[in-house]
Parts: sequence; C-alpha cells; structure tokens
Amino acid sequence: MRCKEQRATRMIMQVHDELVFEVPEAEVDWVKGEVPRLMAGVAELKVPLLAEVGVGPNWEQAH
Repeated sequence: MRCKEQRATRMIMQVHDELVFEVPEAEVDWVKGEVPRLMAGVAELKVPLLAEVGVGPNWEQAH
C-alpha cells in the first residue's frame, strides 16, 4: 500500500520489535495515528496487535 501524499517522515531503523522514525513536527500527529493503524493490520490473530507511539528528540526519550 502506497501513500498518495508525499511525506517527509522516514523510518531510520528497526531495533528488535521497535521502529524508529525521523518525523518533522508537522507530521507527528499523522504518524501517531497512521503507524498504529497500519501495524495493527499486518496480521490477523486471535488477539489484537497493538502498537504504541512515543515521541521525543531521541530514541531514549521517546520511550
């Protein structure tokens, strides 16, 4: 699935079960809504898949 809108947000790394994005301030709200929605739909399981979003200037502070 491709986004019709061009975004400046970029996934910069994956660490185990975490994805790290570089996100312009103007796209933070969009990412906080879209990433969990997309992640929850990647597989059909008997239990729901949940994705949490943390925001901060670096990976440590986003936890």
